[in-house]
Amino acid sequence: MTDSVPEGRTAEAAEAVPAEPAYDPAAPAPLNVPRTPTGNAEVDERLDRLGDADHLATDGHLEVYEDVHRGLRDALTELDARPGPPSPPPPAPPYGNRAPAPSYHQSRS
Repeated sequence: MTDSVPEGRTAEAAEAVPAEPAYDPAAPAPLNVPRTPTGNAEVDERLDRLGDADHLATDGHLEVYEDVHRGLRDALTELDARPGPPSPPPPAPPYGNRAPAPSYHQSRS
């Protein structure tokens, strides 16, 4: 019995180990920019979408940014369209229903 490995087995073992990809500085790379949750699920979902740009080449970023911008703009528009609390009634006039009497005081200069 010998300790040698058959010739065909060595080639198979080398093929089984995936080769490490070469570094490509032009390849997409995550920016790892932290995104703090806002507490608004719709806004947070849009901000999380920015992470999709991390896996795209630069020419694909514009589509992601425009989509996020559109979504955030729509969320702000919705906030403006929601009815707010009722406005307070106008203050009552100090003289009841009467208008104040005109002043007839004349200045002596």
